[in-house]
Amino acid sequence: MGKPRRSDRTSADPADEPLTWGPSLGLLAVALGLVAGGLVWWWQSAAPPSPANTGAAVSMAASSPHPPNAAAAPAHGEPASVQPMRPAATALGPAPVAPPRIPRLRDPGGDQTPDLADYVNEGERPTMAEVIARLHQAGVYTGLGAFSPPGTRPPLIGLAVPEDFPLPAGYVRHYQATDDGQRIEPILMFAPDHQLFDAARQPIAMPKDRVVPPELAPQGLPIRRIVVPAPAESPGS
Repeated sequence: MGKPRRSDRTSADPADEPLTWGPSLGLLAVALGLVAGGLVWWWQSAAPPSPANTGAAVSMAASSPHPPNAAAAPAHGEPASVQPMRPAATALGPAPVAPPRIPRLRDPGGDQTPDLADYVNEGERPTMAEVIARLHQAGVYTGLGAFSPPGTRPPLIGLAVPEDFPLPAGYVRHYQATDDGQRIEPILMFAPDHQLFDAARQPIAMPKDRVVPPELAPQGLPIRRIVVPAPAESPGS
């Protein structure tokens, strides 16, 4: 029986075979991902920001715990402190200051009673309302200070009383003048603390301003209301 036949062909060595290059699926996927990412980045950088993104950026800046150039927000649950408003002195300038009152030099042996010269500076020409207001601020309610500033107390409107009409007891004439000095007809008023009674001797309600209404006028008085004169025209008008 003969020996097995030995083949002269040997197995091929991998190192002896020529190298061939082929595409790898993993490398292709990575390359495609890089290219797609670059295109997306270029498109976003070239496109203008949308309103939604702008609003989101503003919201994020407002909700940031340290916004630039802003005071620290109060913690949750703590009341926000209100900063006092400062007057805009730099924009509008300082508030006007009233001129100081110039003291009047009096004769030590003369009358020391104050007069208008003590409330009006030399060279000033205040209005009548300003003079009366200064007198009232100083606590002077006599003389000129007994009057109200012009325009603050309108004249009373009532029944005109002729000068020759005899007034019964309890009625008086009330004289008035306009702010520019015009005389007004006297009106009929009740005397202070005067009380009328009806036929049953019951007290009649008296008006608070004491101006006599037509129904309580004395018999024989012509019923006519006064007319306040119109303001006088100034010489320059």
